[in-house]
Amino acid sequence: MSIDNQTQVVLIDDDPHLRQALCQTLDLAGLKVLPLGEAKGLTARLSRDWPGVVVSDIRMPGMDGLELLAELHGQDAELPVLLITGHGDVPLAVQAMRAGAYDFLEKPFASDALLDSVRRALALRQLVLDNRSLRLALSDRQQLSTRLVGQSASMLRLREQIGALAATRADVLILGETGAGKEVVARALHDLSNRRTGPFVAINAGALAESVVESELFGHEPGAFTGAQKRRIGKFEFANGGTLFLDEIESMSLDVQVKLLRLLQERVVERLGGNQLIPLDIRIIAATKEDLRQAADQGRFRADLYYRLNVAPLRIPPLRERGEDALMLFQHFADEASSRHGLPLHELQPGQRAMLLRHDWPGNVRELQNVAERFALGLELALDNTPNSPAAGAPMAMGGLSEQVEHFEKTLIAAELARPHSSVRSLAEALGVPRKTLHDKLRKHGLSFADSGNQNTDDE
Repeated sequence: MSIDNQTQVVLIDDDPHLRQALCQTLDLAGLKVLPLGEAKGLTARLSRDWPGVVVSDIRMPGMDGLELLAELHGQDAELPVLLITGHGDVPLAVQAMRAGAYDFLEKPFASDALLDSVRRALALRQLVLDNRSLRLALSDRQQLSTRLVGQSASMLRLREQIGALAATRADVLILGETGAGKEVVARALHDLSNRRTGPFVAINAGALAESVVESELFGHEPGAFTGAQKRRIGKFEFANGGTLFLDEIESMSLDVQVKLLRLLQERVVERLGGNQLIPLDIRIIAATKEDLRQAADQGRFRADLYYRLNVAPLRIPPLRERGEDALMLFQHFADEASSRHGLPLHELQPGQRAMLLRHDWPGNVRELQNVAERFALGLELALDNTPNSPAAGAPMAMGGLSEQVEHFEKTLIAAELARPHSSVRSLAEALGVPRKTLHDKLRKHGLSFADSGNQNTDDE
């Protein structure tokens, strides 16, 4: 059995009288103590982030204090270990200090000396764990920025929400259009949680035939139905100890929704044809592209299941709402594809950047990734036929030709302004126009070089 995080001191001594006296001293000081008569097996019971300290005698039958120190530090070199020594063990204690022991106390010692050493060790332990937590949080933020590329306000908010929810036990409902990246968000929630070493099981409910969905999710026993010749472990049970991602949850039948609601409430699963309730330690992340509240009002989705799932909703913004994130994502995917295929990087031209910014991206990030892959392969940058795509060949919804040209010109200049430039001269060169012409066009379209984030407005 593992030692819980409420235990502050593990006290090990084979002398029951001394162990009882020391335990009483620590108890009276308000410390939660676990007394043990031997050291064997202790390391396996302590997690790497256990917030306590170990106090151990050096001379004990079986595993002695020095062996215990080496084993504990093999798992966590920053765990404070205090050693108790007899008069003749001082050379051993000095050896232990060189090996990394936090302190040693020579018998007989005053109670205050023990308490002072333990309290200092606990303070050090807390500092170590706080630093680890900060490093992990920084690593998580960097990992999220790599997975969920973008600097729009909506993406910054989404990353903050993921970081806050990942460490909790809460089930999550992800809302987003097709191709917006729902599974990417689900995997991020899993990988940043304390379940990261457990399984991540993804299943698309919409891709399962109605005849097999219950068996696939809940499993079955032999003879549960015609053709069930052997036991099958369902996806929920297979994900025990980890996370199950259930996409397109809106496609589940009402009967299956009843069973899912029970699983969410009771954290048990019962295989088809079985009588045994199997306890689960599992996190459910569901995802949908529909408005489940509306589906519940229409009788297509259970209202009680909707409210049970909607405790921690995460909305992924569609790409058309993310502004210049489209350019960042495009470059990210194009760079990845170029590296994967061993091809040189291609640079987007101003007109191509404007085209990407104007596109509606009905397929969201998935569509953009495919376009970036084709671009990296040296193929023409062609977008699907959508109303706002200038490459589609269809007439645009705005006014006459002159208005369309002006709108395109403004979009192209704005796209180039979004890129870093050292001066107005470099911006003009990138656009292929004289500086005076650029100044006139900036004024005409209500744009400003300074507003772009570039501070140097010097023409030189």
